[in-house]
Amino acid sequence: MINKIRFIFPVLALGLALSPVAFAQTTTTSAATTAAIICVGTAVNARETALGSAISTQAQAVAAAYTARATALQQAYALTTRTDVRASVKTAWTTFNTAVKTANKAWKTAKNSAWSQFRTASKACKAPSGISDSGNSGSEIIGE
Repeated sequence: MINKIRFIFPVLALGLALSPVAFAQTTTTSAATTAAIICVGTAVNARETALGSAISTQAQAVAAAYTARATALQQAYALTTRTDVRASVKTAWTTFNTAVKTANKAWKTAKNSAWSQFRTASKACKAPSGISDSGNSGSEIIGE
C-alpha cells in the first residue's frame, strides 16, 4: 500500500504542475474554436440572406406568372370563335409555363450559388467537424 502511495504522489504532483500548461492549451483551443464558430455563423448568415432573397424573387415571379395567366385566360374566353379561344388559351399556358420555368431556373442557380459560396467560406473558417449544417442542403425546395 505504501508503494502505491509513493507512486501516486509523484504522478499527482506532476499532473498538478502541468495543469496550467494544459489549461492554457485548452483556453487557446477554445478561443480558436469560438472564432471558427463565429466565422461559420457569418457564412451561414450570408447564405441564408442570399437564399431568402432568391426565394422571394422566385415567389414574386411565379405569382406574376399566375396573374398574367389569369388575365390572358380571361381575355381568351372573351373571344367569340372556338379557334381564337383555343389559340389564345394555348398561348396563355405556354407563356405561363415558360415564366415558371425561368423563375425556377433562376431560383436553382441562386440556391446553388449560395450553398457554393457558403461551403467555400465555411471551409476557410477551419471549424471543427460537426459545426456546419451543410448536410441539410438537400432540404431546400426544388423549385422545378
